[in-house]
Amino acid sequence: MPGISRAQAPHASLPPHASLPATTIFQKGKPLASHSAAPATTETESDPIDHGHVDCRDPHLLPEFTVESVTHPTEPVLYLPPLLSSLPPSYPHVESPSSEYPALKTTTHLPDIDPASLSLHKALHHFKPFPDYAATPYATGFNWDELELPEDEEREWYIVAFRSRRKDGSDGHALYEADRLAHEEAVVNGGILMYWYGVPDSVTGLNLATCIWQSRAHAIAAMSKPHHIVAMRLASTSYDIYSLERHVLRTVKGSRGVTIEPYTGGAVGW
Repeated sequence: MPGISRAQAPHASLPPHASLPATTIFQKGKPLASHSAAPATTETESDPIDHGHVDCRDPHLLPEFTVESVTHPTEPVLYLPPLLSSLPPSYPHVESPSSEYPALKTTTHLPDIDPASLSLHKALHHFKPFPDYAATPYATGFNWDELELPEDEEREWYIVAFRSRRKDGSDGHALYEADRLAHEEAVVNGGILMYWYGVPDSVTGLNLATCIWQSRAHAIAAMSKPHHIVAMRLASTSYDIYSLERHVLRTVKGSRGVTIEPYTGGAVGW
């Protein structure tokens, strides 16, 4: 994506498609079926990392993420950190908390952010996936129970998740460039707090990407932007199967934790 301060990771465009149900599955650009937001709990038990390879790298060194290193890896990708949208320029720089897997940040900045979303932005520095995230329900695929927010805050955020399996021979470079531009466009126009992209499962080819938005209105507005439209048209011809899910991330007063719930309709966030 454009403006990533360290190395660049591939991005999948994630439109909310307000007229669709909570989860819609497509094959070669056509809807296959509609399901509830919670996908099947067991699709495959394969590990996305090939454990037959003995990794001799220094585990404390950050990998380099480029379109070539991720689409044609020469060794296992052990993790992909979250990509957080940089805060508005008027906000003081905040050092990332000490973490084994530090988050990446864009060099393009959000135009604004509310106090509760700022707290979530800080908490998302600790965001990470669990194994088999591409084949398990969204609410159990990540370490949501480890994220902490102030007890006096109450808010909800809009989430879009994109599950996919790429077509053999599809142009990964074209997808990367289109999604890079779409993500930059979303940051500049506001609302997107975090983007995360996984690694295709070594057996099934399934993958998962996700975005967290300050509101559903922000996500809907992103659908009409030119780079987003180009990315979605390209995605519809580049995947054998892809599905879009909508969820709500919520925190309530008196609790430091967050919950993940299926999106059932109406406005989310401000």
